[in-house]
Amino acid sequence: MMDRIGLATFLRQRRDSLQPEDVGLFRGQRRRTIGLRREEVAALCHMSTDYYARLERATGPHPSEQMIASIAQGLHLSLGERDHIFRLAGHNPPPRGSASDHVSPGLLRILDRLQDTPAEIITELGETLRQTDLAVALTGDASRRTGAARSLGYRWFTDPSVSEFYPPEERALLSRVYVAGLREVVTLRGAGSRAERLAELIGKESEEFRGLWANHEAGLRPTEAKRFIHPEVGALELECQTLLDPEQSHRLLVYTAVPGSPSYEKLQLLSVIGAQSLT
Repeated sequence: MMDRIGLATFLRQRRDSLQPEDVGLFRGQRRRTIGLRREEVAALCHMSTDYYARLERATGPHPSEQMIASIAQGLHLSLGERDHIFRLAGHNPPPRGSASDHVSPGLLRILDRLQDTPAEIITELGETLRQTDLAVALTGDASRRTGAARSLGYRWFTDPSVSEFYPPEERALLSRVYVAGLREVVTLRGAGSRAERLAELIGKESEEFRGLWANHEAGLRPTEAKRFIHPEVGALELECQTLLDPEQSHRLLVYTAVPGSPSYEKLQLLSVIGAQSLT
């Protein structure tokens, strides 16, 4: 059963406890609101202000699991808080661990402070969960991808256009790295896991993948230097730093260029191009 009053109270208290800078928003000089405004929370949760306001007034419809998941992420809830809000809405909480798409508040707070840098949060299967605007300009909008195509490994072996974003001389090694990494996750998660189902799906669609999978390679790692061929700014060489959330098996990837280098200048140009595209 849905606890409308409990859900409404929790939402109001959580909204009042958050400050704009906690969720990557600009405070402004004349702000008088305690906490966040309803319209700010609604935007963070990807829903209309009217819908969110009705939930806070305990007069809204019964929200779906997808809607509650969006609210939990938008409000930067911890796993315990996420589970609580699911129960208030009359749903069973989603599983925790590697199968979860819920990003921890800690990783989100870091990502919110990296708006001038390409950065993304990914799962162990290479599914992008969150991106900065500059990461969208660099690698594309992950929110448009659905199903197995959310995984970079799947796209790599089933969509020839994906490899064109990388130097030709590195593509063979990258294929081996993706396969070896997926094999390690399959071994870690076991039979019937999402990783095993993904490997089976790619194997059905890619002869290259089947050949590499048969080699049983493991332990391969990509270099810190990432080279991209962007369709608008050309070749970039970026360093990739990784921060791991062990509880969720999520990784925060941050791409930086050496100051003063050609790649650094191209990133500055890409930030302008990306801002124009978003506008």
